[in-house]
Amino acid sequence: MAKWLSTFLVLVWIFPGSCPAQNWDVELLDRINPQYPTSTFWAQTSHSAYWVPAVATVGTLAYGILKKDKQAKLNGVELILSIGASAAICQSIKWAVGRTRPGDAYPNLIYPDTPNHDNQSFPSGHTSFVFATATTLSLQYKKWYVTVPAFAWAGSVGYSRMYLGKHYPSDVFGGIVVGAGSACLSHWLSKKLFYPKPKKTEALD
Repeated sequence: MAKWLSTFLVLVWIFPGSCPAQNWDVELLDRINPQYPTSTFWAQTSHSAYWVPAVATVGTLAYGILKKDKQAKLNGVELILSIGASAAICQSIKWAVGRTRPGDAYPNLIYPDTPNHDNQSFPSGHTSFVFATATTLSLQYKKWYVTVPAFAWAGSVGYSRMYLGKHYPSDVFGGIVVGAGSACLSHWLSKKLFYPKPKKTEALD
């Protein structure tokens, strides 16, 4: 696990440096982002990155408390850990990298739906949150009717960030790595903290 985590952090750290708004990044974004990104559907899909994780977490915890379901409560705590880790890692990388938003770097080519207020493009925070949520739910329930809708929603949020001109494709990819990685890390930690292995009893002579 430690080796995997080290590889994950190195990948996220060097990614924007190895391909900073290269031609493929800008050209692909140009194809996705229209001159007038006014779709209400994609705007609402993007906004769901905030309320869906909150509803999933609060709903899981509330169900666990009301029904006295220990597993549900632990699942809710794991969601908090996953989303919290994703937010902390994502924001730390944003501050360290300080990548210019595509609409500011290419004002005559990329058209954001609203003005940008910071130079914190890499990685995509929205994408990070939704993939942390989707991955955590998939690890917890392991059912196709949970996994498929969860990742379909997460993928649509990632696409919406490009449609709205807020992020490069590489920003979205970085968000996926951070979100999924945070979920895997939190799932591993939860098993260590909340599901201790039973002690081996010595065989009686």
